[in-house]
Amino acid sequence: MRQFGQNFTLVLVTLLVVGLPAQARKLKVGISGSPPFVIQENNSIQGISLDVWRQVAKDNELGYDLVPQRSPEAGIAAVDQDQIDLLVGPISITPRRLAMPGVDFTQPYFLGKSGVLLPLDSPTIFSRLKVFFGWAVISSMLVLISVLLVVGSLIWLAERRKNSEQFPERWLPGIASGMWFAVVTLTTVGYGDKAPISRTGRGITATWMVISLIAVSSLTASLASAFTLFLSGARETMIRSPLQLQQRRVVSIEGTSGVELAERGGMRVVKAENLNHGIELLLSEQAEALIFDRPALRFHLKQNPQLAVQLAPFTLAEETYGFVFRTGNPLRNSLNVSILRLQRLGKIKSIADGLLN
Repeated sequence: MRQFGQNFTLVLVTLLVVGLPAQARKLKVGISGSPPFVIQENNSIQGISLDVWRQVAKDNELGYDLVPQRSPEAGIAAVDQDQIDLLVGPISITPRRLAMPGVDFTQPYFLGKSGVLLPLDSPTIFSRLKVFFGWAVISSMLVLISVLLVVGSLIWLAERRKNSEQFPERWLPGIASGMWFAVVTLTTVGYGDKAPISRTGRGITATWMVISLIAVSSLTASLASAFTLFLSGARETMIRSPLQLQQRRVVSIEGTSGVELAERGGMRVVKAENLNHGIELLLSEQAEALIFDRPALRFHLKQNPQLAVQLAPFTLAEETYGFVFRTGNPLRNSLNVSILRLQRLGKIKSIADGLLN
């Protein structure tokens, strides 16, 4: 009878512990990711993902302990093996991850994009002079020459008979004199060596004086921009589209969705342990680009403006981030409801804006 009582007590305690609802026991919550989603400093952990999770946990009265994970892939594996209950961070919801039978995702809480980080090439004499051959400068010069030709021809036609000394009757020297007069008027130098005397010529000149005010401002803006780039020696990169990344050495952080993107895009993957290591590989010319979450790259560049790198003007793919848990977790519905509520109230946007802007 005593043996029966002991066994019954043991079974009862086991059932109470195992069958305890999630709200009444502490969850083991894995964390993985980079700033601004996961920021670890001064023995505290903050960031977009952590702040969203804390709101969700508070909404559902969940207790939890944070368990750092080496990478998103390692965290997903820990969830799959039942070592942790949930994984929190900028975890991309990808087809491959969704196909894992033991893993499920919450409603996406953040929509991001995969960005590309590129090294800046040192400026050369050719790259500096090239700014003067850009379409903005060339088009401005072509328009200006065309307008000068038209104005010069009109002045010559109006003045060639009454003022042939200054505007010869022969068309080539006459139009050349007219264009010279138009240039002098445009620049407001006013040498006085040529001046119209006919009413028609003076009317054309008056109209040209007004038009030249607009022409000068437009031309000045184009040339000022070109000279600024020339003197500053602004550096640039030659990769301007995703197609140019094919067959190039591209850094992807181990355990992130960037590895999948690089392989799918026909790139030669160079793996790095973390973002800082990846940027080191990029700057040491061991790779030609780096793939990572665009918000994280923006945040890193904001914190390190001295780095000779820049964000590419294009993105590779849109990313949806969610929290990871085991398939069949009873918290699934309540977590999704909380995330949707936070999104509708604008709280998630507020959290993200506070760290990204």
